Amino acid sequence: MPSALRGALLALAAFGLYSTHDVIVKVLGETYSAFQIVFFVGLFSFPLLTLMLMRDKTDGNLIPKHPWWSMLRGLGAVGSISLNFFAFSQLPLAQTYAILFATPLLITLLAIPVLGERVGLHRGLAVLVGMIGVLIVLRPGSAPLSLGHLAAMGGAVCGAVSSIIVRKIGSDERSVVLMLYPMMLQVLCMGLLMPWFYRPMALGDLALNGVIAVFSVLAGLLTISAYRAATAATVAPMQYSQLLWAAFYGWLFFGDTVDLWTWAGAVVIVGSGLYIVLREGQPDVSQNQPVSQNRWRLDAGPILRMGFLNRRSGGRGG
Repeated sequence: MPSALRGALLALAAFGLYSTHDVIVKVLGETYSAFQIVFFVGLFSFPLLTLMLMRDKTDGNLIPKHPWWSMLRGLGAVGSISLNFFAFSQLPLAQTYAILFATPLLITLLAIPVLGERVGLHRGLAVLVGMIGVLIVLRPGSAPLSLGHLAAMGGAVCGAVSSIIVRKIGSDERSVVLMLYPMMLQVLCMGLLMPWFYRPMALGDLALNGVIAVFSVLAGLLTISAYRAATAATVAPMQYSQLLWAAFYGWLFFGDTVDLWTWAGAVVIVGSGLYIVLREGQPDVSQNQPVSQNRWRLDAGPILRMGFLNRRSGGRGG
């Protein structure tokens, strides 16, 4: 099988698992606070994370070389998963995904102050068009904006912050540091909120939190394998297959239908994101490539998964 096809198929399987994982989040979110779900998923992820870290044979300690950036990255990742989980509990899956798909556009913008990237006319226009797509989905003034919409937008911002910081410090920090500290922050921060948000959880629901953690790990490993088999320009667009999963799962489990405006906005957002990823795949456009070298779905989540340790360097915009 050609490596590009293998990479694409692995990525499709990974994002199918992620979508199934998000359905479970939505089901649990009908009964429990997003903070409680995030807490237990993080708690169940620790043993899995420990097994993964035991394979790290790199000499060194667990002290971050960039403590403040690491702290900000951890807070961004915790904010992303918490807000995303809340958005999934409040909004139809497809609408949530459409808003979260703005993350690569935000990464492109953040690359300017954080990485010193010069974003040229083409990518700048693509970001602008993508943001118009977000407005099409939200339809301010014609449809009421809810906390779920605000949470999805906040989740996209936090996810972009976390991803761009990994891009900045990933070449210096050990992957164990990039994974462990956000995980610790996730459990600590959510644990502090438990006195206000905890509800007794049935054994079956507790097990579902474990399923979310396992699916997250499996999907992460599949995505890593996909990026090893194929280029980012091949793998990254597979992210958008989640919109099809969302439409199917939303109809099957929740009776949701995707309206025309959500489809239209999603097409605009996805088109903009694809343009940026494909343009960054051209070596003469930019050496930084902040989007295509950030596996942004991987970089924030219950497992706060393996860092993407590509080197950082300067470049000209495109």
